[in-house]
Amino acid sequence: MRDSTVAVVGAGLSGLTAARELHRRGIDVIVLEAADRVGGRVLGRTSALGSRFDLGGQWIGHDHHLVPELAAELGVTMFPMHTGTLPTVIDGERRVSPLGPSMLVSALALAGIGVLARVGAPARLNASTLDRWLSRVPGRTARRLLEVVALISWTGDLDRLSVRAATDMIRYQGGLLTILGTKGGAQESLLVESAGALVERLAAELGPRVCTGHRVTSIVCGDRVLVRTASGDVQADKAIVTPPPPVASRIAFEPALPPNLVALQRNTYMGSVYKAVAVYHRPFWRERGGGEFIVLDRPGSAVFDTTAPGGPGHLCVLVGGPDARELSALDAAARREAVLRPLVPHIGREVLEPADWQEKSWHLDEFVEGGYVALPKPGTTEGFVPMPCGPVGDIHWGGSETATGHPGYLDGAIEAGRRAAAEVIAAL
Repeated sequence: MRDSTVAVVGAGLSGLTAARELHRRGIDVIVLEAADRVGGRVLGRTSALGSRFDLGGQWIGHDHHLVPELAAELGVTMFPMHTGTLPTVIDGERRVSPLGPSMLVSALALAGIGVLARVGAPARLNASTLDRWLSRVPGRTARRLLEVVALISWTGDLDRLSVRAATDMIRYQGGLLTILGTKGGAQESLLVESAGALVERLAAELGPRVCTGHRVTSIVCGDRVLVRTASGDVQADKAIVTPPPPVASRIAFEPALPPNLVALQRNTYMGSVYKAVAVYHRPFWRERGGGEFIVLDRPGSAVFDTTAPGGPGHLCVLVGGPDARELSALDAAARREAVLRPLVPHIGREVLEPADWQEKSWHLDEFVEGGYVALPKPGTTEGFVPMPCGPVGDIHWGGSETATGHPGYLDGAIEAGRRAAAEVIAAL
């Protein structure tokens, strides 16, 4: 059995941030990660052309301050997204006119839900799901556009996501324009070396204190905290638990957690999301109408130009909800064809021949279960951000869901990790 002052459960950005804060204060800490890698919902990769990119969380919003601060400290370089005024909406070979009736109807519907987000949705909308709200929007194209936007934004199936949950997330994440926006929004900047470089460098700084392949099975609180894992037990004075509530529900707690936290774990779930990055020798699409699209074909997707300055071309593709699960049922070649083929009429056949192609179905990851953030089930009162994070005895809580600023984002993960570490330092 190992002994430590603090045991941190989860080596995602939040857990590693907390561990680093403790380590820098001279506090003995150990990080226990179930997967064979660090990062959690952050996953950096290197392309066949030598460039870095992210298959997990990556974006830095215009009002995010903690990620730029950490990136500068760790020697990771920020750059602004290459983006136009609005993404091009494509439906088959057709480009949907930004001034046409479908876009007007969509804009009015989004404005309506934006008003609800500002004033607060009535309690009755906690049981009313987004698919029912969408069914009242006139026009097939407008409905499909709103459906794709919602699935990409929140990743939950629309019959499992309440209107109140959507408006609540809009409010806490800075409004619709922020959520959907690139320049001036939540997708304003990226990191040349990838967000993955942040967790990799944090883990390297902590060295042998980070233990991968240590799935925590139970946490027993007595005179001290006993953290049981499949690879050996750890005894500590304090524990910080950072996985999102649906993932943390796999851990048995003795004594049992308070009813509100049990209900939080039971009444939240992770959405379904697929992400792919296509790498090309150059960003040729910039000569052919840009690389930012909302694709209404099935699978519906959002496409972003995430090319770093001077680097090879990167196209990032996101697919959410049931479309993401349908993609997962295909073989690798069919998935690539399904995702890239709709872009051919708009930027050319060259898009079908990337120099590298990497993908990740997050809902199939047994250690993460999906993304981007834990979602509340319709009709329940738990799972609205920020999620509860008050200590329970010697157990403290991290994870991006508990952040008061930017929950669900990288910035929120850092905030939550620092807050949990500060609580532990004060308690010790």
